[in-house]
Amino acid sequence: MCLCVLLPVRPAVAQNPEGTPIRVLFLGNSLTAGYGLSPEEAYPALLQARIDSLKWPVTIINAGVSGDTSAGGLTRLAWQLENPPDVLVVALGANDGLRGLPPTMTKSNLTQIIRQAREANPNVSVLIAGMQVPPNLGPIFQEEFREIYPSLAEEMDTELIPFLLEGVGGVTELNQSDGIHPNAAGQRRLADTIWKALAPTLQERISP
Repeated sequence: MCLCVLLPVRPAVAQNPEGTPIRVLFLGNSLTAGYGLSPEEAYPALLQARIDSLKWPVTIINAGVSGDTSAGGLTRLAWQLENPPDVLVVALGANDGLRGLPPTMTKSNLTQIIRQAREANPNVSVLIAGMQVPPNLGPIFQEEFREIYPSLAEEMDTELIPFLLEGVGGVTELNQSDGIHPNAAGQRRLADTIWKALAPTLQERISP
């Protein structure tokens, strides 16, 4: 099943000095798409609602596709960059890890995503959402995968969200029956985690 939501979740209530809202693109997988939930319950929609309440000139684009890998995100990025975002949040790699794909491949794909985004808009702000894999994949693979994100953030000079599923992964009451995808309460926790990194980035762009 592939769920793709590609539209502003709610209209921005104001505009920036250039006359257009700040565009924030979330490039992700089922966690971003809000698998099993309504679009309004996915964390990008929750963030848009919070932003609207602040009357910030920001429009969020949810480009989450269920089942997507880092390679899949890279493949469809060109279309997204026809209207380059001001802020790019990359939340990919979980499916790579679950499929046991080489961490070096995942890191290479994520690196190319960042480079292409910067080619399209040299002033884009990039945030990388870190992911982890379960221990049954082995401690060596688990550590190599976890290290992808902090090392990438350092090498590519991006903001790092250390772990997208912080406080959600493995918590029964915050996940759907499959134990993998966050429920509505879990999505609210994801929104809180991302907001800590996203809010300062937006404030820098909004402030004169």
